[in-house]
Amino acid sequence: MKTLFIAVTLSLVSHSSMADISAIDAAANTMNINELKQISEQSVDYEHAYAEYRTAITANIVGQRGVSKRALDEAQSTLESILTREDDAESMALLASVYGMQISADPSKGQTLGMKSGVLLERAEQLNPNNPRIALVKAMSAFYTPSEYGGGMEKAKQFASVAIERYQNPCDDICWGHSEAYTWRGLAQQELGNQQGAEQDWQQAIDIDPNYSWANFLLNPPTSAQQY
Repeated sequence: MKTLFIAVTLSLVSHSSMADISAIDAAANTMNINELKQISEQSVDYEHAYAEYRTAITANIVGQRGVSKRALDEAQSTLESILTREDDAESMALLASVYGMQISADPSKGQTLGMKSGVLLERAEQLNPNNPRIALVKAMSAFYTPSEYGGGMEKAKQFASVAIERYQNPCDDICWGHSEAYTWRGLAQQELGNQQGAEQDWQQAIDIDPNYSWANFLLNPPTSAQQY
C-alpha cells in the first residue's frame, strides 16, 4: 500500500510538472509576459526557473531589457540553488542555456560563464546521456560560437540533429524543446545556404506545435504592410 501511495504521488508530481511546463510554453508562444510572471510566482525550483528563462527571452524580443535581465538573474539564482542540493541534469542544461543568454547580454562574461556552461553540459551528459535538451543547448551554443573556438554552423546542425533524434524517446515529465530543436537546425541550415532544408525544418517544428510562434514567424515573415 505504501509503495502504491509513493507511485501515485510521483505520478501526480510528474503530471503537475508537465502541466506547468506546457503552460509556460503556451504563454511564451503568445509573448504574454504577465502570464509568465504569474506562472513564475506560483512555481518553485525548476519550473520557476524555466518560467523566468522564458520571460527573459520574451522580454528581450519585445525590447524590455530590464525585465529580461532580472528574469535571467532569477533563473540563474534558482538553478544554482537547486544544484547545491542535488545533481540534476535538467537543471544543468537549463543553467548552461541561461549562462549563454547572460553572455549574449554581456560579452565580458564570456570567458567565465562559457567555461561554466561547458562543464555543466559535460556533467549533465554524464548523468543523462540521452537527454535531448543537453544536445539542444549545445546546438544553441555552437550557433553563436565561431568555428575556431569549437562552434560553427555544422556543429550547430549536428547537435540539433542529435537532439531531434533523442526527442523520439518517450517523455512524461520535462519535455520542452522539440520544436525548438528543428528551428535551430533550420537556422543553421539557412546559414549554410540550404534554404529549402531550413524551411522543411521550420515546417516540422510547426507540425509538432502549430502554435510555435518562432517557427511560424521564420516560415511566414510579415510583410512591411503587416508590420504597421
